[in-house]
Amino acid sequence: MSKFRTTPVATDRMPEGIPYIISNEAAERFSFYGMKAALAIFLANYLGALGGTNLSEASATAYVSYFNSAVYLTPLLGAVLADTFFGKYRTIVTLSIVYCLGHLCLAFMGVGGMVEVWLLAGLGLVSLGAGGIKPCVSAHVGDQFGSKNEHLLTKIFNIFYFSINFGAVISNIAIPWILKWYGPHWAFGIPGVLMALATIFFWMGRNKFIHVPAAGRGFLKQVFSKEGFGVIGKLIPLYLFVAIFWCLFDQTANTLVFQAERMDRNILGIEMLPSQIQAFNPFLILVLIPLFTWVIYPAMGKVITLTPLRKVGAGLFIMVISFAVISLAQEAIDRGETPTIWWQLLAYLIFTAAEILISIVCLEFSYTQAPKPMKSFIMALFLVSVTIGNLITGVLNDYIQIPTIAVAEDVPHPGFDGKQGGNDDLAIVDGEIQSPVTNLLTDAAEKVSARFAENQKLPATLENLPVDPWGSPLLYEFVHANEARITSVGPDRTPKTQWDLGLTISVNGADEEDRETWLYKAKQRLGLLKENADPGNPLSFTRTAGGGVKLEGAAYFWFFTKLMLVTAIAFVPFAIFYKPRTYLQGVAEEEEEEAEARAEGSR
Repeated sequence: MSKFRTTPVATDRMPEGIPYIISNEAAERFSFYGMKAALAIFLANYLGALGGTNLSEASATAYVSYFNSAVYLTPLLGAVLADTFFGKYRTIVTLSIVYCLGHLCLAFMGVGGMVEVWLLAGLGLVSLGAGGIKPCVSAHVGDQFGSKNEHLLTKIFNIFYFSINFGAVISNIAIPWILKWYGPHWAFGIPGVLMALATIFFWMGRNKFIHVPAAGRGFLKQVFSKEGFGVIGKLIPLYLFVAIFWCLFDQTANTLVFQAERMDRNILGIEMLPSQIQAFNPFLILVLIPLFTWVIYPAMGKVITLTPLRKVGAGLFIMVISFAVISLAQEAIDRGETPTIWWQLLAYLIFTAAEILISIVCLEFSYTQAPKPMKSFIMALFLVSVTIGNLITGVLNDYIQIPTIAVAEDVPHPGFDGKQGGNDDLAIVDGEIQSPVTNLLTDAAEKVSARFAENQKLPATLENLPVDPWGSPLLYEFVHANEARITSVGPDRTPKTQWDLGLTISVNGADEEDRETWLYKAKQRLGLLKENADPGNPLSFTRTAGGGVKLEGAAYFWFFTKLMLVTAIAFVPFAIFYKPRTYLQGVAEEEEEEAEARAEGSR
């Protein structure tokens, strides 16, 4: 017999264990979101300074997306462990220790020269720990309530979400700053300390919690029963719709960070780091949750019955608007402008409203729709929607990457025709790729340099470019204010393939303050700083063979905007025909039937 209470206290007040859960969640979310806020920039810019190889923006986006996918897939394991074997409390404590070990590995990256080993081990353990406890913590919150205080569920799930974002807003501001000035060891180590504190907070509440025991075989029997299959079958389509929301939303940690690098980030006289802009999402959550709870929902409730699925549907359409704003901002960047970060903040405001309507509502709705032995498992299924969304982003970013041609030193590459001595051979000379279009690209680059000298700006267009040896004119692409590209489509005469031969032109210029950052000093110590061959030239040139992406700039963001619009429209008939049924801990059968009737009547 358990030494802990296993059924909710018959009270209409807030359960005693809630403060320990909330403090645990705030510290744990600081830990997770702090690490995640620094991850994309770290992969793209800092990995090389620790002995690894920096990733391209598309590769870093895919990497972060796959990590996020793992974080939200492991909840299935956590749910099975909790509901079948150990119960939620023991599962949370055990996996929290695994979580701490993951942060420890990340903090030790570069020690012993095993950068990738530490990175993969750290992210693997974090994904197992962070993901494994997620459904258990959410369900553990609901377990504290019975029939007399079930009316407080909406309030506590809002407070629960509030605590998540309270921890996130602080870490999203602090950790990118720590990464810039003190480096990755501190940036990943401090979140580990907070995770250790989170584990201690949770352990301190052990005698206050309601410990709903694991269902054991009852859980498996319930999952594979007609009722279990019915519940899962009804919820899966909902989670697939929501997955597309996460596909867009979670790009705050990667593509929107890279977009912010090319924007004017001055906010009320404060220059923000690109990674810090993410902090506005949890900050806006803190502001908007009370607004939605006490103003918007009551006001809208007077006009229309606000069922959970109607809220979700509204959130999906609102998300379309947010990415349209992001796409318009990117169009300005593609034109060579430096738009204000306020455009991105407007998008953050819009999709944060969508998050409240989708994520919080789905969290509570999933709990209420799950039979008693399946609470953690259903919460985990909801979290898998995040996995699916991030997998879509990761797969797309892998797909759009153009392979590069590997040319070895002193060993000429036979080129497209596979024969040595042809007119498409490639070679490395003085560390640079040499090809039949080398001189043509150099001549075109000189035109760019001359135009740049006139007004200190890269030209938006470049006319009268010569024809390459295979009969195609060179292409000039204006990427953004600080980068342009001159390309021959190569011997295959097809653009956006590995046979493209190009010259990337970048505007030099790190300010004096950047020389004090951890990254600059690390590169200087390791001899990794790129010195311009011509110190008087404000431009640098990099020759390429293949590489780049097939979908970039505004076209990339418009793709996701259209995907979201199609999803929102398709969701409408699903919401109309869905029939909810409510299950709560400690509710008698007759009360359960009444709850179901109320839900059916308000649908």
